[in-house]
Amino acid sequence: QVQLVESGGGLVQPGGSLRLSCAASGFAFSLYAMSWYRQAPGKVRELVATITSGGGSTNYADSMKGRFTISRDNAKNTVYLQMNTLKPEDTAVYYCKASMLMNIYWGQGTQVTVSS
Repeated sequence: QVQLVESGGGLVQPGGSLRLSCAASGFAFSLYAMSWYRQAPGKVRELVATITSGGGSTNYADSMKGRFTISRDNAKNTVYLQMNTLKPEDTAVYYCKASMLMNIYWGQGTQVTVSS
């Protein structure tokens, strides 16, 4: 059935980079807007970035703007999050979300830890 599988998380030093991937299956990926969210312990889940179904438009939270880039490859059913100049406050579980009208799907999340 429907699956969203995140990968690419891990431990990185401040100022470093990571690229997260989210592989989708079981639904019409190219019709869905895709988003990345993140959640740190004790904090609410927050939107990181969104990309439209065709990849023509993107939006970012202010704290991520200029450092993070969301992209998608509809031929591969995959959405990416390139994260540069990472800061300790970026430490969180990062989640992939697919949405179209009333249909919402979530991945299980991948841990990103930014620490010296």
